[in-house]
Amino acid sequence: MQHLSHPSRTGVPARPVGRRALGLGALAGASALGLAACGIGGGPASGGTGSGGTVIKVASHMTPMTDVVEIAATAPEAGGYDIQLVQVSDNVQYNRLLADGEVDANFAQHEPYMQAFNEANGAQLVKLAPVYDAKVGYYSKAYDTVEEIPEGARIAIPNDVSNEGRALAILHEHELLTLPGDAGFEGRVADIAENPLGLEFVQVDLLNLSSAYDEDDIALVYNYPTYIAKVGLTPADALLLEETVDQRFAISLIAREDNREDPGIVALRAAMTSETVRAFLEEEHSATLIPAF
Repeated sequence: MQHLSHPSRTGVPARPVGRRALGLGALAGASALGLAACGIGGGPASGGTGSGGTVIKVASHMTPMTDVVEIAATAPEAGGYDIQLVQVSDNVQYNRLLADGEVDANFAQHEPYMQAFNEANGAQLVKLAPVYDAKVGYYSKAYDTVEEIPEGARIAIPNDVSNEGRALAILHEHELLTLPGDAGFEGRVADIAENPLGLEFVQVDLLNLSSAYDEDDIALVYNYPTYIAKVGLTPADALLLEETVDQRFAISLIAREDNREDPGIVALRAAMTSETVRAFLEEEHSATLIPAF
């Protein structure tokens, strides 16, 4: 993680930390949102619903997202379709597989992240249904209260634009900085209007934020429950939690424009938003998320 110069108190853009390659095979080193537009397909997954089959392939990444796909496969609403999990190891592959028609749907992201992928790649992925809102916030190894955060503290935030704005909005909510009135969840470091503590922002790949928690010179780390669990923490340990929930950031079921009305995808949507899935979320993961349907 490279060191960044301190911004002025009126807010100066942070330079992003170099991103570590996380993809596998041919995807190694690809940027999550900067993939080349060439090769983006849209054909049905082999044996999937678009070809009249009964198999529905759903790409996902980590628990509890992968668990939700497997639970949905047991729901009566699946209607005889065989919902199969295709587990990937990073935040690149699930969109790439869907756009190329290798899977029928994915479940690993929120709508702004999907939209950024579409814009960067000329893809036509579509949100079908929100499933849950993750309890996101900031964690600190060094401080127990917001009041202890010193001037010039270094704050680790995501380096993708869809999550950067959300991370900054939380700091705005808790009055650690001020964003323009119309920024909402779309503010950028460069947009910061007031930065009274002279906070310094370190932009890190989402998958690497949990590692930043253990760095001695990082005061606060933004993260999702799925990732911060790697260091044994839950939202109960957060120093700051998001107070205003925008459902655009709900982890959602995603398909393609060309298959969203296929019978199998309609059944998948019903299964993913079923009482079977709701019960699983409420009984097993109430500490980290809230059902969004």
